[in-house]
Amino acid sequence: MENERIAGEVEKIHNAHPDMGYRRIWDELDRYHDIHVNDKRILRIDRALHIQSTIKYKRHGCTRSVVSPEYIAKNYLKRQFHADAPNQKWLTDVTEFKYYIGPKIHKLYLSAILDLYDRRIVAYTISDHNDNRLVFDTFDAAVVSFPKAHPLFHSDRGFQVIPAAHFTRS
Repeated sequence: MENERIAGEVEKIHNAHPDMGYRRIWDELDRYHDIHVNDKRILRIDRALHIQSTIKYKRHGCTRSVVSPEYIAKNYLKRQFHADAPNQKWLTDVTEFKYYIGPKIHKLYLSAILDLYDRRIVAYTISDHNDNRLVFDTFDAAVVSFPKAHPLFHSDRGFQVIPAAHFTRS
């Protein structure tokens, strides 16, 4: 009977404010309706009544799926993380490091290229900005170090994208 009474109040609140999720409904019940119950109980009641908030927030992840297929690079490596010769397959990624100076947090970014043959670092660059310049500088350093190498170059699809024009060599 207690749950039915609470369910009636929950429905009234939801009909008046369809944008409220279970936590905000729970807060409303606690503050203005003098119903002091656990928020998980409100969640169970909401699920039983098929009540959901009408607001859906966008995800803010760094890796975004691309709608246009022309921007999706083909996966030539296909999880074959083995190379039979040096400079045959190179992998790259950017790693973030945090450090403190007093109470303030600072970030440092390491971009590295790894040769799959012997797991050595071909080139690396450190910067305090995670941008395309960091990736370009790392790639340029690898090309300068190994000008005759023409490896399969593989990376995750993070937000830095190296344009194909950057790979052309004279």
